[in-house]
Amino acid sequence: MEKSRARREENLFVIEGIRELEIALKSGFSMQSLLLCPAILRDGEKANRFIEQASMVLEIDAQLYGKLAYRGSTEGVLAVMKGRSLDPEDICLPELPLVIVLESVEKPGNLGAILRTADASGVHAVLVCDPLTDLYNPNTIRASVGCLFSVPTLVCSSALAYNWIQKKDIQVVAATCQAGIWYHKCDYRKPTAIVMGTEDRGLSAFWRERATCEVKIPMRGIIDSLNVSVATAILCFEAVRQRNG
Repeated sequence: MEKSRARREENLFVIEGIRELEIALKSGFSMQSLLLCPAILRDGEKANRFIEQASMVLEIDAQLYGKLAYRGSTEGVLAVMKGRSLDPEDICLPELPLVIVLESVEKPGNLGAILRTADASGVHAVLVCDPLTDLYNPNTIRASVGCLFSVPTLVCSSALAYNWIQKKDIQVVAATCQAGIWYHKCDYRKPTAIVMGTEDRGLSAFWRERATCEVKIPMRGIIDSLNVSVATAILCFEAVRQRNG
């Protein structure tokens, strides 16, 4: 906990793996230091390109690497990166934006999976409102497969997110179990923000009261909800289907 707090205060985070580091650098994130483990390094050519962009490079042995890395299949590459603080106004949206808003997301694995969906479905921004997990948690980065860096993602309050959405004239599509409209009956061909809540409590009154419409996914079994990352993917790709005609 102390390490996590110190990392957030210094606005630093750690990336493991060649693919994740490549995506972060291509997306404009800056590398503070690079840690290489020659004993397990798989791609020396790419490592040399990383070295050119690092202000500090350290070689470490396999034992230390094993203590620092969260997973063993990261090709001998670790990097300490500088976080990026975005304001909604920093995000450049196209004429027909598709945005994901996540309220009080709790699990880094779910957040990472949603960011992977955001990249795959061409979402233009992800707003993480009042989160209960760290955006740069190593498990979030791992689950996102680096897509945390490829999609403009920021942490803000629900009030700030809604004000920005309203200013941009974006409709708010809220996913709730109580909705009277099936998710595929909504028109996603307009500028749209898909708003998702927590699995146990759903969306708060703040978002439900401000929603343009509430939608739900048909549930044919004994449970009444899906994993939030799965539900988000269903709505995002319905938007893709409609927009692609």
